[in-house]
Amino acid sequence: MSTNQQPLTINNQPLTNFKIGVLGAGSMGSGIVQIAATQKHQTVLVDLNEDALNKAAANLKNILARMVEKEKIDQATADVILGRITFSKNISDFQECDMVIEAIIENLEVKKKVFAEMESVVSPDCILASNTSSLSIASIAAACKKPERVIGIHFFNPAPLMPLVEIIPAVQTSEETKNTSRALIDSWGKVTVLAKDTPGFIVNRVARPFYGEALKIYEEGVADFATIDWAMTEIGGFKMGPFTLMDYIGNDINYTVTETVFAAFYYDPRYKPSFTQKRHAEAGWLGRKTGRGYYNYAEGVEQPQPKKDEKLGKEICDRILVMLMNEAIDALFLNIASREDIDLAMTKGVNYPKGLLAWAEEMGLANVLAKLEHLFAEYGEDRYRPSVLLRRMVKSLP
Repeated sequence: MSTNQQPLTINNQPLTNFKIGVLGAGSMGSGIVQIAATQKHQTVLVDLNEDALNKAAANLKNILARMVEKEKIDQATADVILGRITFSKNISDFQECDMVIEAIIENLEVKKKVFAEMESVVSPDCILASNTSSLSIASIAAACKKPERVIGIHFFNPAPLMPLVEIIPAVQTSEETKNTSRALIDSWGKVTVLAKDTPGFIVNRVARPFYGEALKIYEEGVADFATIDWAMTEIGGFKMGPFTLMDYIGNDINYTVTETVFAAFYYDPRYKPSFTQKRHAEAGWLGRKTGRGYYNYAEGVEQPQPKKDEKLGKEICDRILVMLMNEAIDALFLNIASREDIDLAMTKGVNYPKGLLAWAEEMGLANVLAKLEHLFAEYGEDRYRPSVLLRRMVKSLP
């Protein structure tokens, strides 16, 4: 987290006086607006779709009303928060903003076009941020005349509740933009981590094996969805198993992120997507939002019961865990983020029970390496190759 205690300014304004713009009235954009307005910022939410704006306004009113009911805030405070928000269909309403955060579709060409348009409207000192979960910040920044003002600020859904925010400077991003952005998000009570501009940043990169290896275990016939989920929750201590979580996220979204990361890493086998998930997405079995995913959520349907075999469960859990640990160690090796930030990202961003680097040391680095080498020898697949750093760490053990 940022340790800079000095109040930063833009145009001699303290952070609390910043006017915040958000582009995109979906759940993520609405969540960011809620945070900014609650933190006493004048806030502008822009979306070209009037229905989306109306829905966002109604949802925000309902959220604030529930907070009043639960006595988290009083009605006067709710009214003031809502009063700080301007809902607009016109991007020119960003002209007085000190920071604009884009939260629209995950399409690079669309984002580049939008950033170029926003830059033509905002002041020369306005920071332009993208909430992208995996796209190149450098590519987005290249669409602007002042790329040094562009940065990635990646919230996790639901933004008001999830503490983690990844701060991703592009190679073009200035130190001032990076420091100001991090200080601002820190001032909102968020846990910020600094990530290198590489596909998936920290969380969406390191978490890939949680889904990918679980799918592979299923495809091999080792265990069914329920048993794999049981192993990861009961033995691993995760709040959700991989199939329950993919159904919660949406198989279309999760598959697209996997496919994007796979392509962005030049088709590295570690990130290879699964045909099982692809077929579920093609069938429209997207998870909870469609009533059917890996599980059937129709009313009255009895959920499958896991095979509670402790030995099998530990084998499943260990196999997925060592893959996650190897990915975290490799992220450290490639300077994606600091050791502290990698472990913070996984505990605060996706609620892992422990930081993966600390967990690997607890399991025993030599044990982690041995399990990976066994998988690598058995399958002959590059996805199981141990990180160079893991080998070095084991070699340096007393």
